[in-house]
Amino acid sequence: MKKFDKERVLLGLAAPLLAIVVAFLVTALVLAATGKEPFNAFSIMFDYGTKSDSQVYIINKATTYYLAGIAVAVGFRMNLFNIGVDGQYRLAAFFAAALGGALTLPGPVQVPLIMLCAMLVGAMWAGIAGVLKVTRGVSEVVSTIMLNAIATAIIGYLLQQGRLGHLDQAGTKISTKPIPESSHFFEFPTKPDPIWGFVVIAVIVGVAYWFTLARTRFGFDLRTVGQSGSAAQASGVNVKKMVVTSMLISGAAAGLVGMPTLLNDSYEYSGDFPVGIGFTGIAIALLGRNHPVGIALGALLWAFLERGSGQLEFQGYDKEIVGVIQGVIVLCVVIAYEVVRRYGLKRQQRQVGARLAAQARAAGDGNNGNGNSDKKEVSA
Repeated sequence: MKKFDKERVLLGLAAPLLAIVVAFLVTALVLAATGKEPFNAFSIMFDYGTKSDSQVYIINKATTYYLAGIAVAVGFRMNLFNIGVDGQYRLAAFFAAALGGALTLPGPVQVPLIMLCAMLVGAMWAGIAGVLKVTRGVSEVVSTIMLNAIATAIIGYLLQQGRLGHLDQAGTKISTKPIPESSHFFEFPTKPDPIWGFVVIAVIVGVAYWFTLARTRFGFDLRTVGQSGSAAQASGVNVKKMVVTSMLISGAAAGLVGMPTLLNDSYEYSGDFPVGIGFTGIAIALLGRNHPVGIALGALLWAFLERGSGQLEFQGYDKEIVGVIQGVIVLCVVIAYEVVRRYGLKRQQRQVGARLAAQARAAGDGNNGNGNSDKKEVSA
């Protein structure tokens, strides 16, 4: 059992708390500079965000954000920047919705098929970037950004009447054929709105992410490659295989991002399906430092801020101020963690130096003791 390091835990908590405090102080200064009352804005957001309907909204929204953060974090742990989560989850949700609308199987069979389809599509789309990186040296940042644009074009081409698109009865919206009610995901009967049952899947994904990284050989190899590819290669790890595998896993997780909305809310894919969640996942993964618990807290905070922005607009505040808060929080988190990391490194260096000095003194005292005893023996 490792000795519990209280100071290390405090350092880990200090960084995000410091970042959030500084972010709100900076936002308060921005509001004050525009002639608005900053603390009143925070009070409005807090009061509205803690209402029962807001709590349900925050949990449901955070479920989607959490899955996006996990998808991004898998790549980050490998030092890979999967910027294509947005395209991967939208393409996966589109094909999963088309498959779900075309099937009439029992719910316990059809729902896993829809989820499996989404994960396969997301993994295949992310795998393209992984293969390009290991075979042609193409940066995953460039390839995933381009794949986002291609995914949008594919969806736009197929989501038309006569292809995979379906015109509603009013003749105003084109979407995939609605998923049968028997294949809707379960919900928790809370008031005034239900909590999406997909939150359970999000928890399972988080546990699987933690267990894989912390308790398996694959997770150890993944973290090793992320820290030093050359060292991992020297120890016998196939770095290229790990890159492709990590992108496949990240894409599979990205495929689940759209499932809460599809299976618990819209039950179809149309032009108003949520976009941009993949980029939000990048900010949440940074905010949570790629840790499953940290990502969960980051997702809840992000959803809370978004919920509060709607109420600010009715009170005469610009809702864009929430975007300022979110951006400043992410920036402050990066800076705060770097400051804490450097402080922790200096702390470790001081501790090591103190131990070495103590060992040197102990060795010197021992040598002096032996020398005095030798002198006594000679004089005798």
